[in-house]
Amino acid sequence: MPSFDPNAPASSSSGIFGLPYSEAEADLVLLPVPWAVTVSYGSGADKGPQAIFDASMQVDLYESSFPNVWECKTAMLPISKSIKKDSKHLRALAETYIDGLIRGTGSDKKEQAFLLKNIDAGCQAMNQWVEKKTLSLLKKGKTVGLIGGDHSTPLGAVRALSMQFPQMSILQIDAHCDLRLAYEGFTYSHASISRNIHQELPNLKALVQVGIRDLCDEEAKYAEQHDNIHLFTDRWMQESMANGQTWNQTLNNIIEPLGQDVYLSFDIDGLEPSLCPNTGTPVPGGLSFYQAVSLIQSIHRSGRKLIGFDLVEVVPGASEWDANVGARILFHLCTESHRSKLSENQ
Repeated sequence: MPSFDPNAPASSSSGIFGLPYSEAEADLVLLPVPWAVTVSYGSGADKGPQAIFDASMQVDLYESSFPNVWECKTAMLPISKSIKKDSKHLRALAETYIDGLIRGTGSDKKEQAFLLKNIDAGCQAMNQWVEKKTLSLLKKGKTVGLIGGDHSTPLGAVRALSMQFPQMSILQIDAHCDLRLAYEGFTYSHASISRNIHQELPNLKALVQVGIRDLCDEEAKYAEQHDNIHLFTDRWMQESMANGQTWNQTLNNIIEPLGQDVYLSFDIDGLEPSLCPNTGTPVPGGLSFYQAVSLIQSIHRSGRKLIGFDLVEVVPGASEWDANVGARILFHLCTESHRSKLSENQ
């Protein structure tokens, strides 16, 4: 690539991170899903993919442990106008439905049932679209990273990957367990993504959840009932380190339950709220930026393979701060994806 200068400013016609690669050329393809239908607090996650793309132009293409990572080929697909339109339409229905729940009137049970049926059908259609897109890319030998949107968006991608990696493990960085059953009645709620994945993938090796600060009684009991769910709460991590455990020891404890093939689901609210103040459901506590980066890097360092990932719940807000943080997390996710791919081919 003699014509590409990784030190130059990104051009207006370039792809993600200012890179010049097309989908056909890329080894790693990023699938944007501008979707935020079942969000239950703050809104705006559907704007995340575009905001991250825009902010990525300011990310320097250097990682000290992988100096020439920019030579690895990453491309981002165009943002689907139809998915964005469907999200906007279904969100309006969801707001009407949720308002009925909050008022407790049950005003018109038939109308509520009608709304819920249509919302679930629309979310299922989105899941099928993501699954089809992911399968198509996997058949072409691509690694796939999904950019949300809310946390309901990766279900189709995980379904597709499970066909190729039936005993995959999932490492989830998140403030929430997302193990609720049909939260607010929505089968495909952002608060039910991990429950849906766990129930749909009977051969799942492990679901390891890191940074958890908020969970309900239902989720705690569900996790306790399943040996392949491992919770590393923020409180546990802080108390362990206060009692003398090093961060490397904590990392080893987190990574140990994972199998060889790892999918990483990164909800931005797993970070400290100062790094994502506009995310839909911020919670005090959380990982620092470099704790998160070291956790991402520990997958390859432990001899495991990163088979895919998602980055979700990035909400732009009034400034570019959330998107800047999200773009840099995405850069590290892409770097580790390429590192895994290169190791596999050696």
